[in-house]
Amino acid sequence: MSERIAFTGAEVFDGHTNRGQAALLIESDRVTDIVERADIPEGYAHVVMDGGTILPGLVDLQVNGGGGVMLNNRPDVEAIKTLCAAHAACGTSAVLPTLVTDTREVMHRAVEAAVEATRRAVPGMIGLHLEGPHIAVSRKGAHMANLIRPMDEDDLIFLEQTVGELPTLMVTLAPESVTEDQVARLTAAGLTVSLGHSDTSYAAARRLVGSGARCVTHLFNAMSQISSREPGLVGVSLESPELSAGLIADGHHVSIETINIALRSKVGPGRIFLVSDAMAVTGTSLTEFTLNGRRILRGGGRLTLEDGTLAGADLYLLSAVDFICHSVGLTLEEGFRMASLYPAQVIGREGEFGALKPGARANFLWLDADGKPGCTYIDGRRVHGST
Repeated sequence: MSERIAFTGAEVFDGHTNRGQAALLIESDRVTDIVERADIPEGYAHVVMDGGTILPGLVDLQVNGGGGVMLNNRPDVEAIKTLCAAHAACGTSAVLPTLVTDTREVMHRAVEAAVEATRRAVPGMIGLHLEGPHIAVSRKGAHMANLIRPMDEDDLIFLEQTVGELPTLMVTLAPESVTEDQVARLTAAGLTVSLGHSDTSYAAARRLVGSGARCVTHLFNAMSQISSREPGLVGVSLESPELSAGLIADGHHVSIETINIALRSKVGPGRIFLVSDAMAVTGTSLTEFTLNGRRILRGGGRLTLEDGTLAGADLYLLSAVDFICHSVGLTLEEGFRMASLYPAQVIGREGEFGALKPGARANFLWLDADGKPGCTYIDGRRVHGST
C-alpha cells in the first residue's frame, strides 16, 4: 500500500486561496485533498508542522545554474542534479535547467543530459529551456555574438524530435532569426515558444504570436521597448492576451515603478510570472564564475560581465517573491501565484504543479512562522530541511 500522510499544524495556501489551518493530504507522490483537521480519514500518518504556511512548490522556468555549476559549462546529468538541489534548498521544486546560446555540440549534450535526467527522475527537473542561439545579436546581452545564428532546417528537425523525449521543452527565439512557419511547426510539435533577445517590431512579433508563440523571456530586458509610434516587444507582451511574460524581480533588472506599470497594463489571460534567471552562485558564497570563457562577477546583488553588462541574476525564486511583495507591494498570495501557478500554466502543466489540488504532484514548500524556508517536498519526499 502506498504511504498516506496528513500534513497539519500550518496554514495551507493551495495556490489559489488560503485555506487556513487545514490538513494537506498526500498519497505517495500525489496530493489527494485539503481538508479540515477533524476530517482527516483513517489510515493517514501525521506530520505536524511548527506553525507557518504550506504552499505549492515554486516553479522556475529559467535556471542557468546553481550550487556552483552552470549548465553551459557542464551539460551533464550531475550538473542538473546539483542545480536542482541548490534551488530545492531555496524552495523551488520544479525547474527548467536553461542553456544560454552555445555551440551545437554543447546544445546536443545538454539535451542528452536532460533526457537522461528525465529517465532517472532527477528530483525537481521538469524539462529544458534553450535560450538561444536563434536570437538577435543587437540584443544579445551576455550571450556570445559569434554563436548566435538563424534557425535552419536541421535545427528545426532536431527540436521537433527532442520535444518528444522531454516532459517540457521551452525555447527562446527572436523574430529576426526564425520564420512564422518555423514557429508554427515548433508549437505544433509541442514546444513552448518564448520571444526574447530581440529588436523586433510590434508587427513582426505579433505574426509569431499568431503562429503560436505564447511567452516572452525576461520582460523589458534584452528587447525592443515601447516608444511613441512603435510598441516593440514590450508592447506586444503587455497588450497581447495570449502572451505571458517572465520577470526578473530583483531591483536591478527592472525598476519597481516599471514593474508596477507593467502589472497594471498587462492584458490577460496571459500573466506576468517570476523567473530567477539564476546562475552558478545560487546556494553558494562564490564571488565569480565563468560562462563561455568569460568572467562573471558577483557584487551588490548583481551579476555582471567585466564590462558591467548584466549576466543573469543573483537571485532565487523565493527571494523574487519577497521582492515583489515587500518592495513592489503585491500580496503574498499573488506573489506566490506568480512563482508557482502562473509559470505552471505557461508550460501547460497546471494539473501537476503550482496548485495543491487532487491529482497534482506532491510538491510543496513549508515556510516557518518567520516566513523562512523550512523544508521542500518533491513528489511527496522531503528533499531539504526539516519540520
